[in-house]
Amino acid sequence: MSIKRITIIGLGLIGGSLGLALKKAKGAEVEVTGCARRLKVSKKAIERGIVDRAEAQLGEAVSSADIVIVATPVMAIKDIFQQIAGHLSPNAIVSDVGSTKSQIMHWAEEYLPSTASFIGGHPMTGKETAGIDEAEADLFDDCVYCLTPSQSAKKEALKAMEELLEWIGARPFLIEAEQHDELVAGISHLPLILSSSLVSALSQSEQWPQMSELAASGYRDVTRLASGNPELHRGICATNRKAIAEWIDRYIEHLKEYQHLVLEDDQKLEESLGKAREVRENWLQNDGRRFNR
Repeated sequence: MSIKRITIIGLGLIGGSLGLALKKAKGAEVEVTGCARRLKVSKKAIERGIVDRAEAQLGEAVSSADIVIVATPVMAIKDIFQQIAGHLSPNAIVSDVGSTKSQIMHWAEEYLPSTASFIGGHPMTGKETAGIDEAEADLFDDCVYCLTPSQSAKKEALKAMEELLEWIGARPFLIEAEQHDELVAGISHLPLILSSSLVSALSQSEQWPQMSELAASGYRDVTRLASGNPELHRGICATNRKAIAEWIDRYIEHLKEYQHLVLEDDQKLEESLGKAREVRENWLQNDGRRFNR
């Protein structure tokens, strides 16, 4: 199918970066329409060339779009689906960028019209900072971009989404919603909980004022995700509770093992640290290559 008009709902880091990437790749060949809650965000999106035009009303924003991408926090997506359902053009493709998929797939099935093809999406990229000012055209370069087609999605719609990902430099990764949520709970959602819990644990110590003066790159890197958007993180946890809780349990078990090894000052501690280092180095050399640019 021919993609001529794309609408992006939500113009923060991901939505803004998507608009920049599309305009960089296709220029005037594809018209990009934006829709944001705040007028000043829409104005900035036009000024930066993120979108060609902006609409204040969701219905007007999606009415002629070939593809609609919802780039908002997860908990806002249900309401957006309800609002746009009656305004989508025939055979429109609807997608999202949410960090969880199962709940969003249910909302799509419940609220979107049968004529629309829903293909859930999740780009495995981002920053700890948010907002349109942080948007950049190269954010998706070589990133894995998960696609979760609904059962009723047309094959042509999936091909169109894969073509869009090619434009922005991302690598499509087809995956079912349940498997996506289980895997991402471990490599994405658990780290944000660990990051925030470490900040909480240390900052509540009487020694935190002195510790904060000594904290350097190690502390900064491990706690980076704690600087993220609390609303966004809460929505992720609310729509993937079970999987995240299970990974927390697994992590606690391994943390207790390390506690034992530290107390025993055993040779096994060095072996465990060595194995962890080896796994991470292999990942950086292979699957983690996009972080080595």
